[in-house]
Amino acid sequence: MSTANSLTTPPQQHTENDPRWAAVLARDPAADSQFVYAVKTTGVYCRASSPSRLPRPENVEFFSGAAEAEAAGYRPSRRAASDQTSVAAKHAALVANSCRQIEQADALPSLAQLADEAGLSAYHFHRVFKSVTGLTPNAYARAHRARKIREQLTRPGSITDALYGAGFNSNSRFYEVSDTLLGMKPSSYRAGGLNTDINFAVGECSLGSILVAQSSRGVCAILLGDDPNRLVQDLQDKFGNANLIGCDADFEQLIAKVIGFIEAPAIGLDLPLDLRGTAFQERVWMALREIPLGTTASYAEIARRIGAPTSFRAVAQACGANWLAVAIPCHRVVRSDGDLSGYRWGVERKRKLLEREAKP
Repeated sequence: MSTANSLTTPPQQHTENDPRWAAVLARDPAADSQFVYAVKTTGVYCRASSPSRLPRPENVEFFSGAAEAEAAGYRPSRRAASDQTSVAAKHAALVANSCRQIEQADALPSLAQLADEAGLSAYHFHRVFKSVTGLTPNAYARAHRARKIREQLTRPGSITDALYGAGFNSNSRFYEVSDTLLGMKPSSYRAGGLNTDINFAVGECSLGSILVAQSSRGVCAILLGDDPNRLVQDLQDKFGNANLIGCDADFEQLIAKVIGFIEAPAIGLDLPLDLRGTAFQERVWMALREIPLGTTASYAEIARRIGAPTSFRAVAQACGANWLAVAIPCHRVVRSDGDLSGYRWGVERKRKLLEREAKP
């Protein structure tokens, strides 16, 4: 055997002896979740079960998944691209079913139970759930439970009735987590924030008046407008019985930080936030925070990212319910045709924010 032959034969024998090649030859669908194979001569990658014409083994390269293959410069075959869409749809359906389980259960199902119902390993299920909703299963359950307890506390009856109605099995367990869920004691929440301190300050920026308010948990409101008195009134309406405290120079450093971001978005904005929304709203807000500076996403895109592709109108409503201007960047969400559409604090402010963020 010549030297040339001895150099070219081993790679072919290596591929032919690889168990993954056997799965490709068998077009085994069970192997689709384990690897993809790429074809050097065409520059595309495929799933193991692909019915495409089989390549020569010496032209095949294996990768653990699509991301690794694309990082190496390969593009998906038409079927692989279609498969990715199909997988995404399956994942969305699985997660939607898991969300229903969480919402309907008297006690939170364990990660193992949810994963078993979805037919996935606990690790894989956790990763899929977070990629679809933007929340871990536990965080989703907490957000849902927070919404339920808020609803219960607005109804007649005792606090004990409310906590059992929200799915808590004991007073002690509820009071352990009530501050995390509500941002205050349940009696204070029922009383509209009674005895809860909320610090705030009002300033001026190039977009007009700005109000920043902070509870003990984090920034709970960033409001924009033309009339500073109107902003204070809005805060009073939102937290009707809270102790609203106009703050000193130290607190004004916080509002200066927000104004600095509005004027020069490239500096970034990292604040502790006190989010108070439904489970769906918090999923949307989490997705909004992942939109990169200088880019936009459509309402339909956000709906797909959170695994609710038909809920683009609900996404728009969640944007409108946002009380944290610029910190939750709902100004980066536009219509599918690129139109800026509505904005809680005025379309012209939205336009100016996007123009500034688009600058290098």
